[in-house]
Amino acid sequence: MNIRLYNAKILTMEKNRSIFTGEVWVKNDKIAYVAKNEELESDWAKDIPKIHWDIELDCEENLLMPGFKNAHTHSAMTFLRSYADDLPLQDWLEKKVFPNEAKLQYDDIYQLTRLAILEYLRSGITAIFDMYLIPDAVAEACMDMGMRCVLTSGLNKYNSSIEQMEEEYLKWNKKSSLISYQLGFHAEYTCSEEQIYRVAQLAHKYHAPVYTHLAETRREVEECKARHGMTPAVYLDTMGVFDFGGGGFHCVHMTREDMDVLVKNRMFAITNPASNCKLASGIAPVARMDERRISVAIGTDGPASNNSLNMFREMFLAATLSKIRENDAAGLDALRVLRMATVHGAKAMRLNKADVLAKGKLADLVLIDLHQPNMQPLNHIEKSLVYSANTSDVLMTMVGGRILYRKGEYNVGESVETIYKRCNAIVQRIMGD
Repeated sequence: MNIRLYNAKILTMEKNRSIFTGEVWVKNDKIAYVAKNEELESDWAKDIPKIHWDIELDCEENLLMPGFKNAHTHSAMTFLRSYADDLPLQDWLEKKVFPNEAKLQYDDIYQLTRLAILEYLRSGITAIFDMYLIPDAVAEACMDMGMRCVLTSGLNKYNSSIEQMEEEYLKWNKKSSLISYQLGFHAEYTCSEEQIYRVAQLAHKYHAPVYTHLAETRREVEECKARHGMTPAVYLDTMGVFDFGGGGFHCVHMTREDMDVLVKNRMFAITNPASNCKLASGIAPVARMDERRISVAIGTDGPASNNSLNMFREMFLAATLSKIRENDAAGLDALRVLRMATVHGAKAMRLNKADVLAKGKLADLVLIDLHQPNMQPLNHIEKSLVYSANTSDVLMTMVGGRILYRKGEYNVGESVETIYKRCNAIVQRIMGD
């Protein structure tokens, strides 16, 4: 399919390239051409009428940019949204989350993930890094709706196995262009030492990065130190878990030595500010990690601990909470945060073809409405994306060359009301048991 997106302001997110007015052409699932209007006039203007366009979309001087990358989420936890609120993390997990998750079936996770995808698309999110029970169900939901997804295992003492993780790793890294898989486990405190050792062996076998929840709460860190005499990051590093890189989700309570581990192994830190606020986990040292050239990405975490899957809110919180933590209004520039939500997220998820708008890159992009009061005047569009934009400003979300959302309408193969009805039935069955 050939799609022409014209009369657009374009933010490619390439380094040292400012916003310009021009066009983006899409062929099948990739970007075929990105150019300023003056370049089109000299190179292509006479040929545009000769091209067979399946879709020509006037962007009306709104902003085309790469889609946001949600670098940490648990999509199917939509069923717990606003159910288990206002509790500390450990009580939240052990008393509310784990008992209800034990009742989930394959189709439940499939349907609940579909609900989350609707919200991702509304927020301009074009790829997710999902850790949850039954990754196959998450993958099937994403494929059926056209969503790009990177899976990672939530291996722990009670769920999954090393053998299952390896099987999923081999399966989903070759089955679909929309789905990929990275090695991972839930956390140090939910896994045995033997499990972690075997994860490290698997990482060495495939020369693969590993991802896990890391230093999310002070209790997690102190209990790890009591068990092993080391913080989680240092302990996992001594076991060779991160010898081929990877990342830590949350990274709230990080020591200088912990950051040394991330630097040494060229790891990513994925911050989840809304979830960390809601669960009173703390404020991640994002500015300090950024100063040390640790690549920071942004995730929403799951819809039970957030409760919203809204990347605009995450960007705002990442920027402003960092200022409070460091007592420095200039400590973390909004442009850095925007890069975390797009380019760094793509790199953390190993989606290197989905980081910027350029020829040959994946056609994962969004159109942002600049004709709204909260986006005017156009003093600094990039900073407005972080400080004043919201989900209602997303006019279109495209994944792999398919327009999945546009102006309130979804193109995902099923009506949203049907998805809502099925998910509410799942909740009634589980909570009523």
